[in-house]
Amino acid sequence: MPRRPKALQSIPFEVDRLYLGDCIAIMNTLPAASVDLVFADPPYNLQLQNTLLRPNRSVVDAVDDAWDQFEDFAAYDRFTRAWLSACRRVLKDDGTIWVIGSYHNIYRVGAILQDLGFWLLNDITWIKRNPMPNFRGVRFTNAHETLLWCKKSKDQKKYTFNYHAMKMANDEKQMRSDWEIPLCTGRERIRVDGEKLHATQKPEALLYRVLLASTLPGDVVLDPFFGSGTTGAVARKLNRRYIGIERDERYLRAAQARLDGIPQPDQVDDAEIYGSLPDRRTAPRIPFTALLENGLLTPGQRLYFDADHDRPAVILADGSLRLPGGERGSIHKAGALVEGQPGCNGWDRWHFEDEYGELHRIDALRALLRG
Repeated sequence: MPRRPKALQSIPFEVDRLYLGDCIAIMNTLPAASVDLVFADPPYNLQLQNTLLRPNRSVVDAVDDAWDQFEDFAAYDRFTRAWLSACRRVLKDDGTIWVIGSYHNIYRVGAILQDLGFWLLNDITWIKRNPMPNFRGVRFTNAHETLLWCKKSKDQKKYTFNYHAMKMANDEKQMRSDWEIPLCTGRERIRVDGEKLHATQKPEALLYRVLLASTLPGDVVLDPFFGSGTTGAVARKLNRRYIGIERDERYLRAAQARLDGIPQPDQVDDAEIYGSLPDRRTAPRIPFTALLENGLLTPGQRLYFDADHDRPAVILADGSLRLPGGERGSIHKAGALVEGQPGCNGWDRWHFEDEYGELHRIDALRALLRG
């Protein structure tokens, strides 16, 4: 069940802030259950053995930084368990976590996530439109990365998923779990003295989709491997709050400069602008009897199933419906009886007749009350 959109509120600790240092130590200083979302782009442990050359013998600027090097798999697993445990402590009970990785590490990360009690919601395949070729021609080109989206626990009932925002962003078709987004290149790529700052800078388009899907305006997003600051940049543009942790001072300075160049969003109190339009699952609950109590329908009035005048039911004073055969029940139970199915959403299936004899879904009356 998605969380309900909340009003922007004061936060009892400092946000929109970057921390320099070890992410585990810094996360352990944050209040427990204090952040709404974690987005983590940890070291991939690529295990590069040799210099990578192009066909023209030029050297590829591959990921060979010290932060991506571990003694062995056991060391990487210990590191992963430690930072994920710290994330779980600071994540709210209705929060979620995203972790991105490649085939080098994502299966180890996924197993540890499950060991710690996280519950997988989706694995997303980020398909790169412009992947780096496999220059040696000895295997398939690595053209995707995997994102794991998890809630904090199996029994967690509430979390944010802006389904309709994702559907709208996909030309009004249900968003799938394969996302085709190009690598970070061109003007978006941060460079220092002509050289790219960070080897694995993620495109803003990827983080835009993640944050729009799984946060609300005013939510606090934690990125424990902040790098060049893409998570914070997108959070700022979408009116979310952020906490960034990075142990490389050079990256942190560049990320702070990047954030300083993004103006605060206008109209921060207009939640609809920033992707928080409530849908029927998150809107206030309205019982069917409220339509009677407010005079929108009356006892004795007829409803019709699926805009069919030949399948009527009579509204009773307690909000139940009576079918022609004498069976009675809620709008949902009565609809299921008519259809011969185990369940039915009565708001979508029962219709009322207007003064011109035209039929309309009763959900339109519920929407009127909500408005």
